[in-house]
Amino acid sequence: MTSSTPGRVAVVNSAQTLLTSSWSDRQHIDLISEAVSRALKGTGIRLEDVDFVIDSGSDFLDGRSISNCGFLGAMGAHHKEESRVEEDGLWSLTYAANKIACGSAAVGLVVAYSKPSESDVSAFWTGLLEPFIQRPTGLDQFSAAGLYAQRYLAKAGLKADDLHDVSRRAWERAARNPFVDVDEVPDDRSFWFEDVATPLRRSDMARPVDGAVAVLVANAEVADQIAKRPVWITGQGSAIDQHFLAAREPDSLPACEAAGRTALRATGAASAKEFDIVEVSGTSTVGELMVLEALGLAEPHRGIDLYRDGGSSGINPSGGALPADVIMATGLARLHEAASRLSGRTGSPQDGLDNARTALVHGTGGFAMQNHCVVTMAAAS
Repeated sequence: MTSSTPGRVAVVNSAQTLLTSSWSDRQHIDLISEAVSRALKGTGIRLEDVDFVIDSGSDFLDGRSISNCGFLGAMGAHHKEESRVEEDGLWSLTYAANKIACGSAAVGLVVAYSKPSESDVSAFWTGLLEPFIQRPTGLDQFSAAGLYAQRYLAKAGLKADDLHDVSRRAWERAARNPFVDVDEVPDDRSFWFEDVATPLRRSDMARPVDGAVAVLVANAEVADQIAKRPVWITGQGSAIDQHFLAAREPDSLPACEAAGRTALRATGAASAKEFDIVEVSGTSTVGELMVLEALGLAEPHRGIDLYRDGGSSGINPSGGALPADVIMATGLARLHEAASRLSGRTGSPQDGLDNARTALVHGTGGFAMQNHCVVTMAAAS
């Protein structure tokens, strides 16, 4: 007889490589191997103990069809169940969590990776558009972000320079993150004031980086044995918006709001404000503001207030996605950062988060942030 009550699922360990603009001397398998081996280290779990592997990547970015077949060895997926999710790794995490919760497996490994330095990132985003109406107009990720920004700033009564509060805080925090390489970004006017899509500047757009993330998840029986402080997955939700940009809301993200609402319902939390840490993804500064508003952390068009007067230390303490957008892995990187802090593996008392117990994590995918996924977590007592 099987139980209809979902089992508890925990993140027992996680790891990521250094996130940098280009890993010119390392291949995908090198980055994946590093992340996987570090995620297993110290847990007592061996590759043969892992019941299944779920990975996130992009054939387009990798430059060949069914590219994950070339990385199965690095992921430890030979001769066992393996699935590919061609979306941000946070979706793979929810897949793995549900698989364990229903009782079909005890231990799972989630891996997400990309090397956008070897690809044409603009072609990748444009390739997500349908080819008959939107793509021929020249719409790309920059112009789409600029259109959102124009309408958002007009509604919010803000100027382009106001967005510097968002980008500067992101880069300042990333500079304190040992796993984000910020040395190659020049602190000059070309970065902060060069227009890429009016009213957005270079500093307003997320920087594509190479890297890999691995997360080890397990059921309660295993987690209680191998983790000093398991981080339990308490809620999850996902939603998708209209494909056509013109059919979407001009200055808000209703799909993100729906995903957050579903995750919060599972936890019993009344608001995202109840969480100690919030790690969100955004492909632009305005995108990040709209995510925070959709999650209820700020009133519509007032997300900028979270960055003024010191702002909140609990929002993107890692720096977030703006300094390091590991396309296909950014949401999973946000989860790794949050889980590492909740478990006590990383973090600094100076940031006021050493006693953090709960976290909300957000990932986004699709063209112009069409898709959204939200996961909530709580550290074991």
